Amino acid sequence: MSEINTFEAAQSGRPTGPLVRGYEVIIGFETHAQLSTASKIFSRASTAFGAEPNTQACAVDLALPGTLPVMNKGAVERAIRLGLALGSHIAPRSVFARKNYFYPDLPKGYQISQFEIPVVQGGSVSFFLGDEKKTVRLVRAHLEEDAGKSLHEDFIGQSGIDLNRAGTPLLEIVTEPDMRSTAEAVAYARELHKIVTWIGICDGNMQEGSFRCDANVSVRKPGSPLGTRREIKNLNSFKFMQQAIDYEIRWQIEEIEEGRQIQQATVLFDPDTGETRAMRTKEDAADYRYFPDPDLPPLAIAAEWIERVRAEMPELPRAMAERYVQQHGLSEYDATQLTQSPALASYFDAAVSAGAAPKLASNWITGEIARRLNQQDIAITDAPVTAAQLAKLIQRISDDTISNNAARTVFDTLWTGESQDVDAVIEAKGLKQMSDSGALEKIIDGVLATNQKNIDEYRAGKDKAFNALVGQVMKASQGKANPAQVNALLKAKLG
Repeated sequence: MSEINTFEAAQSGRPTGPLVRGYEVIIGFETHAQLSTASKIFSRASTAFGAEPNTQACAVDLALPGTLPVMNKGAVERAIRLGLALGSHIAPRSVFARKNYFYPDLPKGYQISQFEIPVVQGGSVSFFLGDEKKTVRLVRAHLEEDAGKSLHEDFIGQSGIDLNRAGTPLLEIVTEPDMRSTAEAVAYARELHKIVTWIGICDGNMQEGSFRCDANVSVRKPGSPLGTRREIKNLNSFKFMQQAIDYEIRWQIEEIEEGRQIQQATVLFDPDTGETRAMRTKEDAADYRYFPDPDLPPLAIAAEWIERVRAEMPELPRAMAERYVQQHGLSEYDATQLTQSPALASYFDAAVSAGAAPKLASNWITGEIARRLNQQDIAITDAPVTAAQLAKLIQRISDDTISNNAARTVFDTLWTGESQDVDAVIEAKGLKQMSDSGALEKIIDGVLATNQKNIDEYRAGKDKAFNALVGQVMKASQGKANPAQVNALLKAKLG
């Protein structure tokens, strides 16, 4: 939980979003990204998920007398990667502090975090909301250790403590209060999730708690001072995030209109009721009595280290999307869809490299393939149709060997595993388009000879009559006629 009160910052000049019942919504985020190190931030204990309770907590995690923390270099390197990805300043010297509070799952009685000088400072996250580009400014991202977990067994009236998570490395990413709607907030969270998984610093598993978001929400009348914020803790799915923020906005507006004051508080979202409920009064920095940790020296990051990490960074999703727009002529929307994950982008690149027209490849991947992946709940890496097969299919569409309808039949056959060869399927099922002009003219002449009414209507300016004639030709050719040729020949014959 960050104690940098960004909501007290002046908001003059920031864009105003859509009003809700006459109120402006102000949203900021604090996101805890669990870093993908094999061991904890200050000890060698494992960070693997799912172990038996208290089997992955060593003497350092338990804060036994005489133990000392030792910084995990891998955690620092992941912080550097995030800073580079977000255009942030990476502090050459940052300091760890003790954040003091008592809770049963915090053995030390304090959490090691960063306060005055965080490792990552500033930066931004940009994304598209529809066709509009949005940018959310970041305050900071600081390294800290996670606490343990309290387990409450209501049916037997007992509670327990699991310290496996104690000491797990986290990056807390704090935004300015720049978001003005639930849709914008969820889009930001999705983009940040994509970035941290793309650069490999976090596995992004929200169900396991690897990516947890806290939303600070307040409302005000336009032009009024900032309202009192309430922090919705531990939102672990985008669906719940949307529901929780929507409910909190409605609740705050109703409270204000009933003449009641909003109290600063930490709240939880109950997905069963769809409501938020207050958990405790919101603490401020002074409540935690921060002071520099005497057991940890300042964290020094040399410029050479930063440049070495920079050289190993992958192409970022936003840069890749912009390249797709410039290089392949794709729309912003399509380019963004194709860069949702490295695996999806690799599939598209492989299809284009194998000879697929980029726009057609994009249409198939974001359309039919995405639909089937969602339907079967599988990843693109498990798709039954390879990028090379898709490229071959698209080539057969492009060279007029098959129609779009026939292509779907071929795709079905490939997806089910009935065959692996595009040309073999086309041959076996007789799907090759009829492109012989002489043969097509004979079919068209036959259709025109028996459809004088449609001819007259077309010449009278009724476009639907022309479509009816095309349909008759396609029917007579058993769907094998090349539609473009049919249109051209029909128009020529009808004058």
